[in-house]
Amino acid sequence: MTGGHSAEGAELSFGLSVNGLVDMDSAWSKAGLQVGDALLLTKPIGTGTLFAADMRAQAKGRWIDSALDSMMLSSQQAAQCLMQYKVSACTDLTGFGLLGHLLEMTKASQVDAELYIDQIPLLDGAQETVNAGILSSLQPQNLRLKRALNNHEKAVQHPRYPLLFDPQTAGGLLVAVPSEQAEACRSDLISCGYADTAIIGQVLRADKDTQPLRIVY
Repeated sequence: MTGGHSAEGAELSFGLSVNGLVDMDSAWSKAGLQVGDALLLTKPIGTGTLFAADMRAQAKGRWIDSALDSMMLSSQQAAQCLMQYKVSACTDLTGFGLLGHLLEMTKASQVDAELYIDQIPLLDGAQETVNAGILSSLQPQNLRLKRALNNHEKAVQHPRYPLLFDPQTAGGLLVAVPSEQAEACRSDLISCGYADTAIIGQVLRADKDTQPLRIVY
């Protein structure tokens, strides 16, 4: 059976699935965002553009080494750390990119959100490869979600704008906690080995007259 990312590109891909059981009383979902929550991201983004550059022999070795180290960092300890906090919603970043996954969360929770684009952590070299016009083959598909931005004309002027749509492989956790817990949560995650953890936005009350996401800088 093929489908999803296994059908992308010229090369044949092979994938596995893992099934298990979950305690629904303690599980986190994409829904549940609360107005006023802070949004945290545990890993930097940029794997899509970096590996596209690597395939063109236009990425520095240290950039790829750093990206691989980030991808190999398990989110298990981050999840354990987050259990100490009042997590309202959580997801991991994968092929839909940061904006795509945040949009899923806001839709499921019937709220809006704003992103502090300058606070989003980036992998070494990601800004350089984006500036060179090197993007993942999945970027155009993700870019269709730009319609969710209520201030797109301003957002598109920021140099980090393309990275909002960059597809991630083994990305970090995008998590929401009450704003009063955000700094302590960030500090604990850094102590657990997630050195790039950052507070990247907040949850807003839904405005039916505008699109759900806003970029702030």
